[in-house]
Amino acid sequence: MQTQTQTQTTTPPQKQQQQHMSRPDQVIVQEAAAKATEDDIMRGRGRVDAAFDARKPPPFRIGDVRAAVPEHCWRKSPWRSLWYVARDVAVVAALGAAAAGVDSWAVWPFYWPAQGTMFWALFVLGHDWRISHRTHHQNHGHIHRDESWHPITEGLYRQLEPRTKKLRFTVPLPLLAFPVYLLYRSPGKTGSHFLPSSELFSPKEKGDVMLSTTCWCIVLASLLAMACAFGPLQVLKMYGIPYLVFVMWLDLVTYLHHHGHQERLPWYRGEEWSYLRGGLTTVDRDYGWINNIHHDIGTHVIHHLFPQIPHYHLVEATKAAKPVLGRYYREPQKSGPLPLHLLGVLLRSLRVDHFVSDHGDVVYYQTDHDLNTTAAHGWAVQNHHKQK
Repeated sequence: MQTQTQTQTTTPPQKQQQQHMSRPDQVIVQEAAAKATEDDIMRGRGRVDAAFDARKPPPFRIGDVRAAVPEHCWRKSPWRSLWYVARDVAVVAALGAAAAGVDSWAVWPFYWPAQGTMFWALFVLGHDWRISHRTHHQNHGHIHRDESWHPITEGLYRQLEPRTKKLRFTVPLPLLAFPVYLLYRSPGKTGSHFLPSSELFSPKEKGDVMLSTTCWCIVLASLLAMACAFGPLQVLKMYGIPYLVFVMWLDLVTYLHHHGHQERLPWYRGEEWSYLRGGLTTVDRDYGWINNIHHDIGTHVIHHLFPQIPHYHLVEATKAAKPVLGRYYREPQKSGPLPLHLLGVLLRSLRVDHFVSDHGDVVYYQTDHDLNTTAAHGWAVQNHHKQK
C-alpha cells in the first residue's frame, strides 16, 4: 500500500510527528509526499512538462475539436460499412473451412489466433450497439458512473479478499474477465448484462436486453447441438479457443486504451468531470499490422469524443484534431509488425494501477505495494521449489 510504504521510509522523528495526526491528516501528508516524489522522478526522466497539467481543464472546447475534423469524415457510407462486414465474415468463413478441411494439429495453433482476431474485428464493427458500452462512452473518466475497467476506490479495494486482488492483477486472468463482467459487472456494482431488471438498464431498454439474452441462449443451444453432432473437441477447436483469443483481445485493448501511459491519467468526480475531460484521458495505441484488421480501433481518443465518426475515417480525423488537442493527445508508441511491446505496458500497469482515493474530485491510481511484495515472494518460493 502506498501510504504504508511512505510511513516505513520516513525518519523516526517524522513518524513520531505523524502519530499525533489524525488518520485523514496522515493520509493527506503521505499522499502529497508520494506525489511529489513521483513527479520529481518523472521530471528527471524528461516526462513532465512544467507548463502542462493534465488535472486542469483544457484550454479548448469540444466544439473546437469538432471543427478541426474535415466534413467528409462525418459522412457514413452504408455500402462501405457493409463491405467491411462482408470482408470479415468471408475471412472467418474461409479460416473455418480451411481448418476443418485440413483438421491437423500442425494447423490449429495458427488457426486459433487468426480466427480469434477476426472474431475481435467483427466485434469492433458492432460494439457501439451495446447499451453498457454507450454508458461507458458517455461517462468515461468518471469514477462512479463509468463502465468496464473503471477504478476501484481504496475503501472497496481494502474489502476485497487477498485472492481476489491477486486474481484481478495477475496475467492472464485480467485478460479473461469479459464473460465474468457480463455476468456480474465490476466490483462495487450490482446487476447482470443478461437480466432486464439490472440497474444497468433503463425501463425502456428492457425489451432490447430480453432480445439480446434470447440470442445468447440460441447461440449456446446451437453450440451444444454442434457438440452433439460433431463432438465437443471439434467445437472447442473450431469455436471455443478462438473465442478465448477474442476475449483476450477485448480485455487487452479496452484496458490499454484507459491505462498504462507513462504519464499518470486523472479520474474525476463531481463537477470536475466533463465529457471532454473524460474523453481526453483515453490513450491511442499502435497495433502494427493489426491496425487495419481491427479497423483502427487504436485511434481511441477521437473515437471516444465522437463515436459517430465511422472507423474508416478515424485515422484522418485524429491527424486533423491533434493540433487542437496539443499535449492532451498522447502520441502512441510505434509498434513493430506485431504489438508485442503492449505486453510490457500491460504488465507494468497491472503492477502500479490498483485503486484510487476515496476522496478528491481529481485523483490518480495508487499502488498497493503489499500486493506486489506478496506476489514476488510467491514467485520466489515457487521457483525455489522448482530448483529443488
